[in-house]
Formats: sequence, structure tokens, C-alpha cells
Amino acid sequence: MNSKIISLYKSKLSEINKLSQARNLVTTSRENNLKVTRNKKQLISFSCNDYLGLSKNKEVIKESIKATKQYGSGSGASRLVSGNNPLYEELENLLAKYKKSESACVFGSGFLTNAGIIPALTSSKDLLLYDELSHSSTNIGLKLSSAKYIKFKHNDANHLESLLKKYRKKYFNCFLFTEGVFSMDGDRGNIKELALLANKYDASIILDDAHGFGVLGKGRGSLYEHNPTPEVLIQMGTLSKAIGSYGGFVTAPKTIIKLLHSKARSLIYTTGLPPGTLAASLKALQIIIKNPEVTKKPYKYAKLFCERAGLPIPESSIVSKILYDENNTIKASKLYENYGYYIGAIRPPTVPKNTSRLRFTFSSEHKKKDVIELAHLTKILFKD
Repeated sequence: MNSKIISLYKSKLSEINKLSQARNLVTTSRENNLKVTRNKKQLISFSCNDYLGLSKNKEVIKESIKATKQYGSGSGASRLVSGNNPLYEELENLLAKYKKSESACVFGSGFLTNAGIIPALTSSKDLLLYDELSHSSTNIGLKLSSAKYIKFKHNDANHLESLLKKYRKKYFNCFLFTEGVFSMDGDRGNIKELALLANKYDASIILDDAHGFGVLGKGRGSLYEHNPTPEVLIQMGTLSKAIGSYGGFVTAPKTIIKLLHSKARSLIYTTGLPPGTLAASLKALQIIIKNPEVTKKPYKYAKLFCERAGLPIPESSIVSKILYDENNTIKASKLYENYGYYIGAIRPPTVPKNTSRLRFTFSSEHKKKDVIELAHLTKILFKD
């Protein structure tokens, strides 16, 4: 064993602990109605991205078991070798149709999607302008690309335009990156303003809608909250949140999808998803399409919570209460646990320095009385 290396890593861990930024894996058993068991204590979870409770849906589970029995527990290889199960085509066709796009491609996860499509579709001749609060997977994708990338202030169209004025003419292509719903703040990206700038400066938008898909726009996503629908070249989404399964996807014109098949390393060099996972995703999507009204409940509950707790009206099913200090945030999370709730404590580097927060997420599976009681408790705890 290399003692020098171990000593270095111990020092790094010590520094992380001093900053109250250490992470610990806690065994968590998820049950029905958003109840979880952590440290032998049953809690009502408001820290889950299973927005529609579809991971526990009996029809979804039934289809997953059926596919596993038929095709096996794993795909056996990369999609480009022999792991392209027939369920892929069915799922991708339905995703493209639902998202009103020409074509779709399913990846191993949302992270792999962003990390793969950005370097695959860009070159050193391109300019990439991204929101400063973009997800880590987008940041990884940008770093893996050979393009010039510059961040703009969060949801600041004026700052973005100043960058376009300064740099756009120096590059062949230009891509603008934003999110339908920003995962840690819960606010929406200013898609309409970006679409106007994209048109003005000959740029294309890549939209990460991981937290909007299945919840906003009657399930289609945040883009479809707008009428008319802004022009977006590429939409990214996940199958692990509202869909309640696992995986990521991108919808785009057929030419782009075909190029990804040959260029996206996170697709080419990754084993295909298990058949049971694909079947679960397909069934969950079919349920959403058939019952669009259920997609409204998470956001409805978030608004109810904020109204009763005296918090600002939210823009999505995610509500953040910024407490700034890491220690105070951890203490607040533990205090909620004492009252029977699990609320995640979000700290740097997940969020910027001095913006540690409690992050509440709402699901259609929550009970109205639990939302109201949580709001009442929150109002008491933060009355000052």
C-alpha cells in the first residue's frame, strides 16, 4: 500500500469534514407513499425525484418483470454490438412522438447523456455559452469538448447577449445551454428569451429538461409551457425522475441522432440498459400519456406548501430554503427528521459557496395532509 497516497487522501477527507461538506451513504429503504426508512427510523420523504410515484406502480413493475423473464437481467453488450434490445426502438419512437421531435436516443443515464452529446456534436470551431448553474453533467460535457465554452450569469439574458456580441462572429457554430427546471433552485430557465437571442445571433439551444419532463407542460416538459413553443434544437431528459426508472435520452432531428450513434462515446462504450429497465420506462411513459392530469400534482403540492409556509410562489415541484451555512443546514435537516420528515441538506460543491439549503421535492404520491403539516412545521421553524 502506498502510504504517501493514503496520507494525502486522509488529509483531503479531513479538510472536507472541517467544511461540513462530507458525504455519507445512508442505507435507505423506500416504501409506498413516499415513506423511507433510514437508520431504523421511518420518515415521510420530501427528498425524492420520483415525481409521479411510478417506480412503485404495479403496472410498471409487472412489465419490468415480464421483460426480464423474456430477455434476461442484462443486455449483454453495448447497443452497437448486441445490446440494442427491441424495447429500445419502441421507447425511442414513443419519446420522439411525445416530445414532438423527429427522433430520439436513449442513453445509460442523464449524466451520460450530457457528458456524451456535447463533445460529440461540437468542435474547436464552436462557441458554447452555458448558464452558470448548469448541472455537473453539462460541465463535464463542456470540458470533454474541444469547443470554447463560457458561462453566463444565471438566467441573465442581458449578460448572455453581451457575450454573443463579443464572441459569436469568431466561431462557426454557437450553442446556448439552459435547463427547463434548475435542479437545486427549482426555478425555470428563461427559454423564450434564449430563443430570441438564438434567432438573432444564429445560435442553437440545447435544453436539459431532466426536472421538467413528466411534470410540466402536461408531462411533455417545460418547453411546452410556452405558446407558441420556442425553437429548441436538442432536448435532453431522464428516465430516472418522473418516469421512475433509469436512463437518459435526447430528442432531436434524425441527422443529429444518427451522428450520436457514431460519435457519442458514452453511448458507444457503455453496456445497454437492462431489458426490465427499458420496459419499466416504456410503461411509465404510456401511463403519463394516457393520464396527463397526474403530472400537475407535484407542482400543485409545491405551491400549496409555499402558500401555507409563507414562502415565495415556486416555479416547479422543487422548493429551496437557503440557510447559507453548512452546519445550520445539516442541523435543520436533522430537526425535520426528529419530526418524522426527511429533507435533504444540500451543500457545496453541489451548490455555490454560502448557499447551503434545504431542498423540498414534491410528488403526486404525497398526501395533501402531509404537505400541509410540513408547511405548518416549516412556518414555525423559520418564523424569524
